[in-house]
Amino acid sequence: MTRSLTLVDELVLTLLNEESGYFRQVPGWNLNCAIVGAALAELSLMSRLDTDLDSLIFLDGTATGDPALDPVLYRIAASPEQRNAQYWIERLAPEAESLIDLTLARLCDLKILQHHDGDFWSLAGSAWRMGLHTGSEVGTAVEFVKTRISRAIFNNEIPDPRDVIIICLIDTCDVLRFIFELDEESEQRVEDICRMDLIGRAIADAVGENIAGPLFRRSALAKVIPVVKLRKLLLSKHVRSGNLPAILAELHAEYGPVFEVRPPFADNMICLVGPETNHWVHRNGRMHLRARDYLEDFEKVYGGVGLLPALDGADHFRYRKSIQPAYARARLEEQLDEFFAHARNEMTTWQVGETLPAVGMCRKLVNSAMSPLSVSIDSQDIVDEMHKFKDRALKTHVGRTLPKFMLKTPGMKRRARLVGEVVDRVLSVHTPAQRAGCPRDLADELLTMHSNDRQFLPESNLRFVLSAPLIASMYVGDQLSFIAHAMVSQPEFYEKIRAEADALFADGDPDREALTGPGTDITRRFIMEVMRMHPIVPLSVRNVANACEVEGYELPEGVRVFIATTATHYMEDLFPDPFKFDIDRYKAPRREHLGTGYAPYGLGTHTCLGSRLTELYLATNLLMMAHYFTLEIAPRNYKLRISPFPSMSPNRKLKFHISERRHALPA
Repeated sequence: MTRSLTLVDELVLTLLNEESGYFRQVPGWNLNCAIVGAALAELSLMSRLDTDLDSLIFLDGTATGDPALDPVLYRIAASPEQRNAQYWIERLAPEAESLIDLTLARLCDLKILQHHDGDFWSLAGSAWRMGLHTGSEVGTAVEFVKTRISRAIFNNEIPDPRDVIIICLIDTCDVLRFIFELDEESEQRVEDICRMDLIGRAIADAVGENIAGPLFRRSALAKVIPVVKLRKLLLSKHVRSGNLPAILAELHAEYGPVFEVRPPFADNMICLVGPETNHWVHRNGRMHLRARDYLEDFEKVYGGVGLLPALDGADHFRYRKSIQPAYARARLEEQLDEFFAHARNEMTTWQVGETLPAVGMCRKLVNSAMSPLSVSIDSQDIVDEMHKFKDRALKTHVGRTLPKFMLKTPGMKRRARLVGEVVDRVLSVHTPAQRAGCPRDLADELLTMHSNDRQFLPESNLRFVLSAPLIASMYVGDQLSFIAHAMVSQPEFYEKIRAEADALFADGDPDREALTGPGTDITRRFIMEVMRMHPIVPLSVRNVANACEVEGYELPEGVRVFIATTATHYMEDLFPDPFKFDIDRYKAPRREHLGTGYAPYGLGTHTCLGSRLTELYLATNLLMMAHYFTLEIAPRNYKLRISPFPSMSPNRKLKFHISERRHALPA
């Protein structure tokens, strides 16, 4: 295992900050130079390259088999001129991001790192048990590298050539002081070590003397952000249907990736739109953007502070890790029998011949299983009221489409008291005696977190976190209503999904392999296409915490930005003929959903924690609807209209008529 770790691997591991789930903050140019320098140094140790004071000498073009090293080797081999190390570091630095991605993938393949949704990383469980060095007391890759560095710096041992290089690389990134406490003597020792290696010196020169570095910093000559003409916005053909992603994609085609909208009677909106801004937000948003400012008023509605949606940085990662088991898809797969029973119980209330509001019908169906499986209570009697409270809270304190006093009407005050009732119900069934022998649920994870650290998750936050599944059923239910409408309005797909559903339930309830296997392929791709065309959360809102530059436009500290992550769903170059419903987009070789252009669950650190769990909820509910009932759209001439705030959902005019019960619902 020691031999399998390259200098690039070791550098990335040393920069990992386990507390935050990401890497220690290193200026972009410095990090890029260090990554490329590590690749050059590793190739030198492999005898593919050599170096002297004046040049980097190509020796052997034999492939190393490492996807992060071979492209660097080939670039140098193809050069007609012999250049020095500093030249190649500067030349290859702009491509360092791909080297980092390949290295992270490799470390995950080696079971040293574990990747989490939201682009977080932590040491994998197996990494703690790896013997990386015979006879060494160190057990993990990170500890192994840090121990070598420590001995070279503090014990005055003669360092190995690899140790010289890794110390120089980390010193270039200016993070040694965060890993070790350095006094004057040890700082001098670091300087002396860094002079021992020619590539290490070249890295330092590239950082300090280059002319390309400013390309990775903010520009003093930033572009002027274009302003969208209000007439242009109002005349969009998508305004009438409420299709916000399509509107923003249309504006991107004319105004570019960053533009400002100045709506009447509302604050100006700086929008980030397109594949480039999606990529930037996914990779760099954690360093520059903050969620707290936008959501702090919403937190107060529930009496909390530091709720997960409003957290950033290390606290956000810690919170996600603590509750991640509750959002694991495997946990639902282990409770499918209960899921089917709860969903069927709700379906028994659907009577042939009646017509139900689509959104309310789907929200209650989702909640019928989500509430008991997540917090072990039945909340069907109050879930509609809870959804109305959440909807009004978002409109008054987040979307600001209603005045704040609208949350203080008698009806809203009554609904606010129901939040406390939900908490009381959850706490009453989560005593040690009540939970004995029960599988852990989300409430168990949250109450354990509260017990372990009452400052991190105080009692004042329990109102929100323990009612979260009821809130989640609102979003998942709205997405299901879009999916059900798409199925019922397209007979050819309705028949295919119904055929998959009937085959699935032909011999009783399906197991997890059947639900996720090839027998539901059409259903899964159908759902993906609906989520492309009708994502329920079309954008996210953040405040700029640290001034930055995006696509040549400067975003000053404090400004609020609207990140239109799903506008890419309607861009021709990513999804050809984007207004055509086409489930084959997700099959090989097309696979148009790969990358940051497909983002129904968001991007970056706030990517939906339960995305894979939600996929299973949506597919299973849809298949049960198709198997047990025949639905029709009411009114028959209904054309889909979208209510875009506070999140996207079909408007209230959409209803489903129960025209037939195809199969008996088991008792």
